[in-house]
This record gives sequence, structure tokens and C-alpha cells, in this order.
Amino acid sequence: MMLYIVRHGETDWNRQKKVQGHTDIPLNEYGRHLAEETAEGMKDIPIDIGYTSPLKRARETAEIILKGRNIPLLDEPRIQEIGFGICEEIHTGTQEKEPGSDEFNLFFTDTASYIPPEGAESVEELYERTGQFLEELCGRRELEDKNILISTHGAAMTALLNRIKGNVTVAGFWKDEVPPNCSVTMVEVRDGQAAIVKEGVIYYREKVKKWKTV
Repeated sequence: MMLYIVRHGETDWNRQKKVQGHTDIPLNEYGRHLAEETAEGMKDIPIDIGYTSPLKRARETAEIILKGRNIPLLDEPRIQEIGFGICEEIHTGTQEKEPGSDEFNLFFTDTASYIPPEGAESVEELYERTGQFLEELCGRRELEDKNILISTHGAAMTALLNRIKGNVTVAGFWKDEVPPNCSVTMVEVRDGQAAIVKEGVIYYREKVKKWKTV
């Protein structure tokens, strides 16, 4: 089994450094461009089935990458982004401070000290649901010779990759930073065990700076 795990393309809220979480923000035109470039780069890779977060930005990214391919694309709630509750829509990583932004920024700068705001998920809960999905997928014998696209989000993708690397600590959550928009990580699964083959593959031509939170 080969997994192609991709973070969705850019949204207006990404550009504005606004917290999205479960808020259902679509791709912007540049995000669609990144997905189209990724589709071109992956056009010769056979894909048998796709799983996507049900949020628009992830689903549209998958639909663009798989355009013209007659394969199933299944919604998978366990790989949607972590929920940030009442802190969704605030700005982060900007000079202008908003109420609660300093406390929220601990999610990126000192994750071990981060306290989920009202209505939010914890990092442990994110690890749990994404880990359940990954374990279930890797154990499916009928998919062991398939190529699978997984379209997800920055924190959810990080949780998946951390688990594959054997790191499920909260303190070390962002050890490898936020994956760039439309970056693809290739994971080989043999006998139910997943291993990263290539991480952070970029198929678009322009250089996109890493998204920083501070």
C-alpha cells in the first residue's frame, strides 16, 4: 500500500493568518492553482481510492488532483482539522493582538502548555482520531496493493506523520513545522507497518514560504 498524504491548497484565511479549524473555508484561486500544479505533478501516479476530510478546502484539493479519474473519493471525518472552538477566526502570528491570541498561540509555540479553548479539541484527541483512521487503513488487507490519496490539513497531517515517526508527544507536536499547502508525503505500508518514503514533496513551480505562526 502506498499513501499519498496531501495538505489542502491555500485559503483566504491561510493568507490572512486566521485560525480555521472546523470552519469550512473554501480554497482561494491561488489554492486551486497549487492543487492544479500538484495534479499535473501526480498525473502519472495511479491512484485507486481517495479519502478526504469533509471540509471544503480538503475535498476541493482532492477533487482537483483526481479530476478525470474515475475513482471513489470518500469523506473521512477523522482526518478533518483539529477544532479550535471559540478561537476560530482569530488572527495568529500578527503584530496586532486579539483577545485570547497569546493563550492560543501556545498551540504553536509551546504545545505542552496549550489549554484548548471552549469548544475546542485537545492535541490528544486529534492524535486519537487520526491514529484510529491510520491503524484501520493500514490493516485493510483488500487495500494492501493500492495507491491511496489522503487529503487533509496542517495539524491533522502533522498528527498522522508524527504517529508514523513514532512521536505522539504533545510537546513535540510541531517538531517538523507546519506542512506547506499542497505538499505531499509518500508513505509505504508493508504488513500493516507504515514508513515515510518521501516527505514534503512540492509539485508547483513557485517557491512558497513556510507558514510561520510567530
